[in-house]
Amino acid sequence: MRVEIAIEIVALVALVATGAALARRIGVSAPLLLVVIGVGVSYLPFVPRVELSHEVVLVGFLPPLLYSAAIKTSLVDFSQHRRSIGTLSVGLVAFTAVGVGLVAYWLLGGLAEGDGQERLPLWAAFALGAVVAPPDAVAATAIAKKVGLPRRVVTILEGESLLNDATALVCLRTAIAAAVITPTFMHVSLDFLRAAGGGVVVGLVVAITLAKIRKRFTDPVLDTTLSLTAPFIAYVAAENHYVHASGVLAVVVTGLLLGHKAPIIQSAASRISERTNWRTFQFLLENTVFLLIGLQTRWILDDLAMSPLSAGTIAIATIGVFLAVVLLRPIWMYPVTILSRKILGRSRPGPVSWRELTVLSWAGMRGVVTLAAVFVLPEDTPHREVLVFIALAVTAGTLLLQGSTLPWLVRRMQLPGPDPAEDALQEAAVLQGAHKAGEEELDRVLTPDDPPQVVELLRQRGEARALAAWERLGRPETEYETPSEAYRRLRMTMLQAERGHILKVRDEGLVADEVLQRAQIALDIEESILDRAEADDVGGQSDDLRVPPPPGGPCDHLAHAPLVLAPNTPDGCEECLAEGGTWVHLRLCLGCGHVGCCDSSQHKHASKHFDSTEHPVMRSFEPGENWRWCFVDETLG
Repeated sequence: MRVEIAIEIVALVALVATGAALARRIGVSAPLLLVVIGVGVSYLPFVPRVELSHEVVLVGFLPPLLYSAAIKTSLVDFSQHRRSIGTLSVGLVAFTAVGVGLVAYWLLGGLAEGDGQERLPLWAAFALGAVVAPPDAVAATAIAKKVGLPRRVVTILEGESLLNDATALVCLRTAIAAAVITPTFMHVSLDFLRAAGGGVVVGLVVAITLAKIRKRFTDPVLDTTLSLTAPFIAYVAAENHYVHASGVLAVVVTGLLLGHKAPIIQSAASRISERTNWRTFQFLLENTVFLLIGLQTRWILDDLAMSPLSAGTIAIATIGVFLAVVLLRPIWMYPVTILSRKILGRSRPGPVSWRELTVLSWAGMRGVVTLAAVFVLPEDTPHREVLVFIALAVTAGTLLLQGSTLPWLVRRMQLPGPDPAEDALQEAAVLQGAHKAGEEELDRVLTPDDPPQVVELLRQRGEARALAAWERLGRPETEYETPSEAYRRLRMTMLQAERGHILKVRDEGLVADEVLQRAQIALDIEESILDRAEADDVGGQSDDLRVPPPPGGPCDHLAHAPLVLAPNTPDGCEECLAEGGTWVHLRLCLGCGHVGCCDSSQHKHASKHFDSTEHPVMRSFEPGENWRWCFVDETLG
């Protein structure tokens, strides 16, 4: 028995890894492909019956999946889009639950009576509505990022999917309770406030407590261990029978706060360890979830075959509920958006465009929460097997229909995704400011006893990191590689030789293995930094390198400077041409037309020109770039 369980686990993990790798290779979304694979595998004769218990999903899968998404979600962006997130995660879920419930009651009620069978109770219809109401946290963001949606759209989808499960589960609990008593509006409101308010309070308490504990941890292993248990601590603390709050909301609040405070409460080693472990954990969980959705198909259909309702009745009800789920989302979003703007005014980050709203209204893929929540329905619920099938059909249908057509819709709406060149530009500006702050702090703490060579090395390392970011902004069409590229190439060659020496010493058995491991770790850390720089080197030239603020922004120098000026020496750096030198990138002074070489070049003539003339604004003189830089205010435009 133990061997069979081990074989099943290994087979499941292997199938998940293979499916995810295949999805990346052929360029499709992993959730979609894994659902299809799961459906096909479920019909293989040697595959055992897989039953997805709602306790396993709601306690074992959902908390870590929500937590892993929450710690990576920007609390600042979340707060800026709180109006849109609130209307979707609370208002839309309740609206969908009621709307789908009425459609299911009308269809299954009348059609069941036509088949001479028991009518579907109203509470069961509303329970089905609550089950299919929340879009899935994993499916929405996985597909959204895959198709390259604008970041604000991804933020809204992430925020919605993080919070809507709490609303849906409260609605489901209320609907099931209605089978025994008739709930009043006051009862429903108080129950929702208790679940939501209690979940927020528990999440705050757990986050503050864990933050204080993790501040004292210096061992990355202990810190990561506590991080892996955090979602379960928050969930159990909220869901116990004394509090009876929303465990889902507690997990989300805990993750958002701990993710926001991570740079303060954790060491760099702990953050790297946590990030790596959660990426692995999230990969296995979220892909296993979609595979399990497909694996449910066979036995759900077997149970459906025993239903007393006719095939026509089941088909009409399923299609009706599916159409209601798809159509109620845009029916809610467009009028509510218009009313919100008229009553509350424009939101702080600016209104969502109609093209973005169209994409948001179509990105309503359902997932494992829908399939798990339907099993919460009591066993004696009339036509329970039909309700389970409808939940499966809605989940698979939205994943396959909306998930597969979302990339087409994004292209049709001509929504621009994140621009790697623009990201590189902003990263360079941030690192430039960070380098300046570091140098100012170094100047403040320096003492006469500090070795000059150490101080110079510190300045060079900080400057090299900032310059490497600037070098990504443009690659001149020459045979020269940038200094950071040359450093990476040569240092990787040196690391290979250093590692070879360590392995030689190990094989000779001259040094303790623990000592060799520490030396190997030092090399691995440095190599991982170089690998990361190479993997991230996807920026570079674009037709229009711009930063989000409008040109000029708050800087008067940029506001009054021209966008372009005739160069004095179009062929290159004025001084380098005269002296026979070379350059990496070129900069054009917008005060006099001087062309100088960048700070990554040996002589840094552009900066020297500013020092001598105090002309404040320069722009890139590289092909395809039009960004400008104010030396005085250190501002991009």
